[in-house]
Amino acid sequence: MYKEKDIQQIQNKGITVDQVGSQVARIKNGMSYSNLVAAATIGRGIECYSKSEKKDFIELYESKQDHLSTLKFVPASGAATRMFKFLFQFLKNFNPSKESIENYAERNNDTLIKTFVSNLGNFPFYHQVISKAKQEHSNFDDLSESEKYLEIVKTILDENGLNYSFLPKGLLPFHKYEDTVITAFQEHLFESTLYASSNKKANLHFTVSEKHHNYFTDELDKIKGTLEEETNASFNVSFSYQKEATETVALTTDGEIFRNEDDSILFRPAGHGALLENLNDLNNDIIFIKNVDNIVVSNKNVEVSEYKKLLAGILVKAQEQVYSFLHKLEDEVVLEEELLEITLFLSGKINVAISEDFEDFTLEEKRTYLRKKLNRPIRVCGMVKNEGEPGGGPFWVKDDSGDISLQIVEFAQINIEDQEQQDIVKNATHFNPTDLVCGVKNYKGEKFNLKEFVDPEAAFITMKTQNGIDIKALELPGLWNGSMAYWNSIFVEVPLETFNPVKTVNDLLKPAHQVTYNNV
Repeated sequence: MYKEKDIQQIQNKGITVDQVGSQVARIKNGMSYSNLVAAATIGRGIECYSKSEKKDFIELYESKQDHLSTLKFVPASGAATRMFKFLFQFLKNFNPSKESIENYAERNNDTLIKTFVSNLGNFPFYHQVISKAKQEHSNFDDLSESEKYLEIVKTILDENGLNYSFLPKGLLPFHKYEDTVITAFQEHLFESTLYASSNKKANLHFTVSEKHHNYFTDELDKIKGTLEEETNASFNVSFSYQKEATETVALTTDGEIFRNEDDSILFRPAGHGALLENLNDLNNDIIFIKNVDNIVVSNKNVEVSEYKKLLAGILVKAQEQVYSFLHKLEDEVVLEEELLEITLFLSGKINVAISEDFEDFTLEEKRTYLRKKLNRPIRVCGMVKNEGEPGGGPFWVKDDSGDISLQIVEFAQINIEDQEQQDIVKNATHFNPTDLVCGVKNYKGEKFNLKEFVDPEAAFITMKTQNGIDIKALELPGLWNGSMAYWNSIFVEVPLETFNPVKTVNDLLKPAHQVTYNNV
């Protein structure tokens, strides 16, 4: 039962009481696990191309690039808090008057703090942190070594210091070039000129949190002019927030709607699947999607960016064939041989499983069926070989209708208690690095409504805490998971060097994020 003020709150968010009811029912019904049929592997769902084939795809994209409207879409709303988790623990538990950092690390089996301390000078923010620490503590140079490290960590995290954990990852110091320190945000602008620009114009769209928006625009104002001069390109940068209407309710462990202390309904951000709304508002021919923390230093970026062109070339070629077939299906006369050619393309090139009953369809039914299967958004996704434990990634999945399709499946969507599903996961050879190139327009040049291609059953239900209380939270189908369930998919093997996320601050020490002077 909803109170009058509940109904007003719900309507103010741009949703309906029925939608809230559906969210409650979905949480109560529990999560629908994906029904894995097999892991996608090379030759069975994942393409692997020769050097000459890659060259042809790259050249195809480059030949079309200035005639296409391209854009780079970067989810960048997350705060950097989790990057510094082990430093927060250190700050809470370390007492320099009672033990050394070595003893603390051994006692807590904390290898991260040992790595952090022993490589402190190699972090891009080192000089800024030391300068700030000395500014705040006039006696900094007189402190013991352990006391200095504690003050350095405080300076990094404290609100009165540099407050890095409050900032989004995109605005943290990521890379150091001689005397210049730059952010991941700036690196993404530079990278866009390597593959996601046309006619010397680079379009980028960042999804950010409202509280960080001004920080991004301030940074853009500072760097744009110089960067345009250095790259001989102009930047068109836009921002958006996760829409309030995508937020979802949560339930208590008793199955009641969780409420805030003022008795209002708690609405929570619904995960990266909510960003489908933001993606759907964009109207470009080709959209590259890449996470904000998956970025490398500029000299390494030139090589990495060739693989983005590869994916784009594969998309362009697939689109040209799809558009040709769809125009052919509009003709009054379509031969059986042409339908067979289209069927082979669907199953062989864009991984669409054809219905077992297809041969029994009439000619008109075949035409309608093929048109529906072809006329969808297309995504070309890079896939990286597993180097460790296999988890979520590319799989063949069967839905409730018995249709089999190629999907990106998160580990949380897999019922690992089921031995058969577990065995399929163990056979997985690749994982998803979130490296996508998307075609979101149809053969008439019209923008698809991306919300029509979502599998709502692929929502996530997770246990969270709110003010110390356990709650069941609902996340929308992931942006590259259930939100793209009914897109046509092409998966392509790309090298591990294309995947360089920063999950902890220590990841900034990896070669992909370090510049050597002879490479600058």
